[in-house]
Amino acid sequence: MTRTALAVDIGGTKLEAALVREDGSLIAASRVRRPTGRDADAAALDTAVREAVAEALAVLPTDDDLIGAGIGSAGPVDRSAGVISPVNMPLAHGFDVVTAVSAAASAALGRGVHAVLGHDGGALALAESWLGATQGAKASLSIVVSTGVGGGFVLNGEYAPGASGNAGHLGQVRREGGLTLEEIASGPASAAWARTQGWTGDTGEDLARDAAAGDAIARAAIERSAKAVGEALADAATLVDLDVVAIGGGFSHVSVDYVDLVQHALSASAVHAYSRRTRVLRSGLAGEGPLIGAAAFVLR
Repeated sequence: MTRTALAVDIGGTKLEAALVREDGSLIAASRVRRPTGRDADAAALDTAVREAVAEALAVLPTDDDLIGAGIGSAGPVDRSAGVISPVNMPLAHGFDVVTAVSAAASAALGRGVHAVLGHDGGALALAESWLGATQGAKASLSIVVSTGVGGGFVLNGEYAPGASGNAGHLGQVRREGGLTLEEIASGPASAAWARTQGWTGDTGEDLARDAAAGDAIARAAIERSAKAVGEALADAATLVDLDVVAIGGGFSHVSVDYVDLVQHALSASAVHAYSRRTRVLRSGLAGEGPLIGAAAFVLR
């Protein structure tokens, strides 16, 4: 039988579930999405988990052996307690996601299902190291720039979760003016900054459209985000001596040169030659990376 894992990815705008096989392939028909958002509380997340898990497992092939569930969540997370306290969902702080996913999967299959929790940045890092852009690197960081900003490390081929599972939580590093990187560089933050400069759009998608059409403020917001990300990565590269950084997440696609802008900012601000040589690449797994990585918590 084929070893398969249930993957659950919880972020600031959506919760996704899917089935991932031991070779890292995602069973497309199993992919399910539910909205989350800043107003999502524990009850809303519990409902989203139950519905998404049940729908994903409904298409589990009869010749696949489900060996467990992996959860990648916006953080902070507490891996030992199985609970999450996402920055972007303050009403969901303390949600026992491990119990919720395990219970939903167990109910769907009629048997016990073990669940493992990790930070979503760590999930992406595992996926990129396994099948994506950072394969073979001695030291890599993979980050998401989206509704939030998060990341995870893989060192010498091993996921490095840190003491509580939150290593790589780059979005909460302080930058200029006391703001966090997430408060400067995320999609919503970039759109909010642009509005203070006179731009009239609403979302990251609007920024992308207007910048491509030549709007100077929209373009400035994108460059501001990339500069902040690159400077934060220069610090991380100096501290950890990174070979490569992979960038994913919806807002990283706001312009075709976003990753190039990040690379330029990293190289320009890094102090030492070893940190200036750190390469910045686009994620090799596109939108499937977080789910593949969540499954990797079980499969690998």
